[in-house]
Amino acid sequence: MRQAQVYRWQIPMDAGVVLRERRLKTREGLYLCLRDGSQEGWGEIAPLPGFSHETRDEAQAVLMAWVDRWLQGAETLPGMPSVAFGVSCAQAELAGTLPEAADYRAAPLCTGDPDELMLQLAAMPGEKVAKVKVGLYEAVRDGMVVNLLLEAVPDLQLRLDANRAWTPQKAQQFAKYVHPDYRSRIAFLEEPCRTRADSLAFAQQTGIAIAWDESLREADFAFAAEAGVKAVVIKPMLTGALEKVCEQVQAAHALGMTAVISSSIESSLGLTQLARIAAWLTPQTIPGLDTLGLMQVQQVRRWPGSTLPCLDSAALEPLR
Repeated sequence: MRQAQVYRWQIPMDAGVVLRERRLKTREGLYLCLRDGSQEGWGEIAPLPGFSHETRDEAQAVLMAWVDRWLQGAETLPGMPSVAFGVSCAQAELAGTLPEAADYRAAPLCTGDPDELMLQLAAMPGEKVAKVKVGLYEAVRDGMVVNLLLEAVPDLQLRLDANRAWTPQKAQQFAKYVHPDYRSRIAFLEEPCRTRADSLAFAQQTGIAIAWDESLREADFAFAAEAGVKAVVIKPMLTGALEKVCEQVQAAHALGMTAVISSSIESSLGLTQLARIAAWLTPQTIPGLDTLGLMQVQQVRRWPGSTLPCLDSAALEPLR
């Protein structure tokens, strides 16, 4: 017999979290728990402010309507990306098709102090990969910080994310301060400029590889081999159903591009599922999941090694 429970939740964030020039004080979302006989499956639905087109309230309305249909035997997924992703994860757990093996490696995220990142890298075994948010400060400062990190850690591969913050002129100012000998150790720079054409021109002029992120969700985007494009960064919460995530990974791999499964600042439950998806679809690539430290608590499922307190489902707000 089918049963379903929806929960609404809110997690306090660290004070310094800024998304698209807005401070994110809390992370809000929904959980879906499906049961069928002795089987159970969970999914997280958490639209990301400034990136998702839908709000939590809109997602909640779509989710509740889907649950009513599912309880009557329907299986069709909703179209709204965050709801489709969360529902498809719950269904995959319920059916036993989401592998349990997980990749809990994470490229440490630096949003401010490079000294703190260097301490993390010194303690990091094996492949040294880190991510730096650029575009939040002056482009010249970003270039100097990136150059310092690459100079200080000779085996470091850096992933950079500009979130389309730069004009072509600002992007060139950044590149000017990164020594040409170090540029090959920038694994990729996500979406440096406001248009894809400007980002492609930047890659070809500077030799700094770029990656698509926001572009993947634009109606006119098509996977293609383009000079200077090395990777795609896939955020499943913004992409949609697991099937669509699989299709994007396969399309990137077919072109010889790296596909990185990346967080949309999910809770610990969602992050552990992303770690399982990464181990399944991109086993050779460290995922971009180092966002739990931005939160003050975990929920339902723990991230291995985290010392944050973990709330169980009894602490959540049930909606049905």
